[in-house]
Amino acid sequence: MADGLPMFDLSSAPLLREGVTRSISAENPDGARAGGAKEAPEPGIGPAGHLGKGWKVRPCITLPAGSTTTLADIQGPGMIQHIWITVDPKAYRDCVLRMYWDGAPNPSVEVPLGDFFCNGNARRTNVVSLPINVNPSGGFNSYWPMPFRQSARITVENQRWEDIGGFFYQINHFLGSIPAEAAYFHAQWRRSITSRECPEHVLVDGIRGRGQYVGTYLLWCQCSDGWWGEGELKFYMDGDTEYPTVCTTGTEDYFLGAWGFGDTYTAPFCGYPLWDHTPGAVPKHGLYRWHIMDPVRFDEDLKVTIQALGWWPGGKFQPLTDDISSVAYWYQMPPHAPFPKLPGILDRFQR
Repeated sequence: MADGLPMFDLSSAPLLREGVTRSISAENPDGARAGGAKEAPEPGIGPAGHLGKGWKVRPCITLPAGSTTTLADIQGPGMIQHIWITVDPKAYRDCVLRMYWDGAPNPSVEVPLGDFFCNGNARRTNVVSLPINVNPSGGFNSYWPMPFRQSARITVENQRWEDIGGFFYQINHFLGSIPAEAAYFHAQWRRSITSRECPEHVLVDGIRGRGQYVGTYLLWCQCSDGWWGEGELKFYMDGDTEYPTVCTTGTEDYFLGAWGFGDTYTAPFCGYPLWDHTPGAVPKHGLYRWHIMDPVRFDEDLKVTIQALGWWPGGKFQPLTDDISSVAYWYQMPPHAPFPKLPGILDRFQR
């Protein structure tokens, strides 16, 4: 264990470390010491109106239409350890989650809210994994460690045409020293429609500097029936051009399944939690893979791609036209390059 950064095992539970615990929620918006449950209800109005202060007066907030709400603005050093959110599924693709470290003008995380928690295309799916849990009925949890040295700011932008009420959240963090080698958390969303002429989806590119890639989430919508998962996921790093250093052997192989899956699963480091094959609808698949035990390390640059590849009759591979969206998760040292412009609402939904 590096000082200040807990490991993912129970052996660290009894070890006392320097630092203080703070928690931000609608009941304590700035996480101040002894700052929770201070909201006073209007007498006789609302569920807590007859009880007074300290009785769940402000458990949630409303996200105004077309506006950005700051969920957390923390002065460091410290580390975010857990984020819990629940809200109506209409917010999953229409609200954008952003995170900024140490006063940076550009976000290090910019992802539609649901996709960050492996719930793409506004579809609620339970997930049981180490860094991301989605519990019944729509309890989003992130355990990704997010260190910062000067400040951390988390916002959510409601891009819908209407207010979204009932937004519940809790952001648990500690304030204390951070090791010099601790890198900053990043996550980026992409979407593309592949074709037989260009059957490749780029999960992320343009990463410069030193870091490590730690996770992938895909929401894959087929545009035709048949098997879709032969494509290889490739990591081009540290000057790779035509050929990658790390190349997998198929989509189901990368997500640690085999032989066409056959069933859904959700596990600590990998999962295939969504397989929607409703009659009359295009098949949809949700998959995740966490490189927590096997991070993909890079020193200079990184690009990650996946092929859309199936079968022709007669045993030949067939490039596919499919609709793929993804979230790439990684850590890196600053500076980081600005992200491509995030598509608007209508361009974020698979058809």
